[in-house]
Amino acid sequence: MRLGVLDVGSNTVHFLVIDALQGGRPLPVFSHKAELHLGDHLVEGNRLSASVTRQLRTFVDEALQIAEDKGVEELLAFATSAVRDAANGDEVLARVKDATGVAIRVLPGEEEARLTFLAARRWFGWSSGRLLMLDIGGGSLEIAAGIDEEPDVAISLPLGAARLTRDWLTGNPPAPEQVRQLRRHVRAEIARRAADVARPGPPDRAVATSKTFRQLARISGAAPSAEGPYVRRSVTHADVTDLAKRLAAMPSDQRTRPGRTGGLPLGAARGCALAPDRHPGNVSAYPAGGGASGGSPGRRQNSAPSNLPSSRTRHSHRFPDSASNRTIKPLPGAGDGALGPGYSDLLLPRAPLA
Repeated sequence: MRLGVLDVGSNTVHFLVIDALQGGRPLPVFSHKAELHLGDHLVEGNRLSASVTRQLRTFVDEALQIAEDKGVEELLAFATSAVRDAANGDEVLARVKDATGVAIRVLPGEEEARLTFLAARRWFGWSSGRLLMLDIGGGSLEIAAGIDEEPDVAISLPLGAARLTRDWLTGNPPAPEQVRQLRRHVRAEIARRAADVARPGPPDRAVATSKTFRQLARISGAAPSAEGPYVRRSVTHADVTDLAKRLAAMPSDQRTRPGRTGGLPLGAARGCALAPDRHPGNVSAYPAGGGASGGSPGRRQNSAPSNLPSSRTRHSHRFPDSASNRTIKPLPGAGDGALGPGYSDLLLPRAPLA
């Protein structure tokens, strides 16, 4: 079945077309994303602005056109921290549904952690033993641990990179005291739940699934994405500690790529808070570009359909060597758009550091 997955994240909104077969690995076909930075468009009362609501609606229209062009048979749409925490999140999604017919489900934080853990388990397999999964996003931090497909513990904390940048770091570069206060805050928040994570037992492998960790690993010398998803990539606690100091002293235009301002030092600070107590050795990272919100090795740039309206930074990729040429047909079920019972089976491996 050809599926379309719409992931409304705090930084990036991503539409991924995949071919999914029962018992087989999902094959990515086409990827289209835009950096809308929903979490940076909060107005008085923690409400998403009207302008970013319009941008989201435009992107969903683009996703529907791509879905029809690519022969998508079912659409799965979900939103995470930025929409989940906004005071008007439900109102924004209702407006999008009225305009496009697509119902976007808000994914609870604990479920986001659980599903990401499932993706990591299926990527690394049973031989990896007990897993500790860390996922740093723009609005939240998800942590899950366990030895089965279902984690023994799954938690979500309001420690996203963009959120902490807004709330804690005002200087560019931030003042050393701001960085110290942020580190204390992060450690305190994690310490409140540390016993829950540690209770099932020490992990055999720690897995980091976010772009922040992948970027930290790359800076530390991990293989680039061009070498494919199966190259082992890892980052150590010593690497993260060193990077946290160096990156925090840099202005934003030197430490991050466009659209990720301030994220890397925050990710490093949280990596320092997590790694010493939870896993003193290497942290594995998913292969760069994988995942329900990522890409695939061997992809090449391809422009989005020329008649799509423009908005903030957009990137589209067509994946070569994908399965089949299918007849283009209308998108069935786009009106209800709800996540079906097979949703948890759809997770693609989010590129880990290993």
